[in-house]
Amino acid sequence: MPVPENSGGPRVVDTILRNLLAYGVAVAALLALAGGDPHTHATVPAVYDARADEIVGTWRCVEGTEVVFRADGTATVTDLRGQERDYDLGWRLSGTGSWKLIGKEPAGWNYGQHVRLHLPAPTGVGARSGTPPQPAPQSAPARYKWTFELRRDRRQTLELFFYYGDPEARSAYVLEKDA
Repeated sequence: MPVPENSGGPRVVDTILRNLLAYGVAVAALLALAGGDPHTHATVPAVYDARADEIVGTWRCVEGTEVVFRADGTATVTDLRGQERDYDLGWRLSGTGSWKLIGKEPAGWNYGQHVRLHLPAPTGVGARSGTPPQPAPQSAPARYKWTFELRRDRRQTLELFFYYGDPEARSAYVLEKDA
């Protein structure tokens, strides 16, 4: 059967295919641009059911790091490293500060709840130890805020952690609560 004159025929199909390709490229570009938002990468299941009484207590990590969270919102920090890129600067902070469990506001790298820890005036500054020897620490900040991510282990026990190092190859600094 002959194609009627002025029906467009194969030309219409070509135009539709070109438009679909253009839309596909635009969608791919938008998805690539969205990759810079940390909240698009939910690599750890979000915790929404944490209670403040689960945070209260003594939390420890390697090399003598200790954070004591009290029910009144105060905290004592001993030799805690900086998070994310600050981790590589070589300093560790100690002192008294405040903390709070925050909910659905954006914070950290994951969705869900987080713990904010604020150290307004460190009383002690130390250098990180390590093998091989670490470079001399850069100046420690006069005040510092950490944002701890929350996750649950296989036993559903709460863990606090923050990421450190390069965002493309980040590692987790995990604090575990004393039993």
